Amino acid sequence: MADSAAIAELWRGGQLESTHFGHAVICGADGSVEAAWGDPDAVIFPRSSCKMVQALPLMESGAGRDLTSRQLGLVCASHNGAALHTEAVAAWLKDMGLGESDLRCGNQTPQDKAERDRLIKTDSSPCQLHNNCSGKHAGFLMLNKHLGGHADYVEVDHPVQMAIKAAHEELTGEQSAGYGIDGCSAPNYSTSVAGLARAMAYFATAREDGDARQNAAYRLSRGMMAYPEMVAGEGRACTELMRAMGGKVAIKTGAEAVFVGIIPELQKGIALKVMDGGTRGAELAITALLVKLGVLDADHPAARKRLNTIERNWRGFETGSLRLAPGFGEGA
Repeated sequence: MADSAAIAELWRGGQLESTHFGHAVICGADGSVEAAWGDPDAVIFPRSSCKMVQALPLMESGAGRDLTSRQLGLVCASHNGAALHTEAVAAWLKDMGLGESDLRCGNQTPQDKAERDRLIKTDSSPCQLHNNCSGKHAGFLMLNKHLGGHADYVEVDHPVQMAIKAAHEELTGEQSAGYGIDGCSAPNYSTSVAGLARAMAYFATAREDGDARQNAAYRLSRGMMAYPEMVAGEGRACTELMRAMGGKVAIKTGAEAVFVGIIPELQKGIALKVMDGGTRGAELAITALLVKLGVLDADHPAARKRLNTIERNWRGFETGSLRLAPGFGEGA
């Protein structure tokens, strides 16, 4: 981590206890790096932060032209598996003449408490609809029907995944160094932090009246902004922070502490990675950068929940604080 920057610090008893190190980049309209902390060229897996890139071929091809904005929020989602998510995916699959068994994302216990309690009380098991990536996979299936590919659409040499790799490399402006298999079984192509921010800047500058790719990127980001509850769920940073910004900014988390932001009014894209995989550091970092850029009110409850927070023990006593590391976000 020699080239990484200190992003967040946990203080206890007047002493520094832990430090989150990582990388963060802000790119402008032309894709150039406007600000960076750590190493902009650090190669990472974007994980679920790049779901809007993975959905681009679906929309650009015309296969998803009739999808609603709500469905576009869902196709970019890492959702909680709440009823509103599972019911929407089930209805979408039914409209395509498909079902839960056609998904290839795997069963997952829902993060949504009400749905998890319902499954327990009814002695039911979670299914693939509960998988946080089921919306993305419904999009894969829709694109697969359009392309005429075989059923195992998550295979790396499948036409669906080849189209996604091409879009990924074109938007990041980089040839990917390789791929890993994500939690939902789909390939996840690596990129630099700057490349990921560059891709987000593309979405930030996309125009509704542009070409097919521009229109696709515009519709996907606006779907996220219009339906933040579909992108994540209650209590989640993506949903709460997008609501706090009044539908003007799209943000998306990824596993292992990746976060991205799409800011159309500033024509900027953000990408960051906390190297220890700690979610608390990534949420603090994205909140801080959004505040620094003037698109998020630092006094909004959703921001205060994540920005320079007080740590408390099980008896409610103050035990420490999580705060920005000195210098992080300066110059944004």
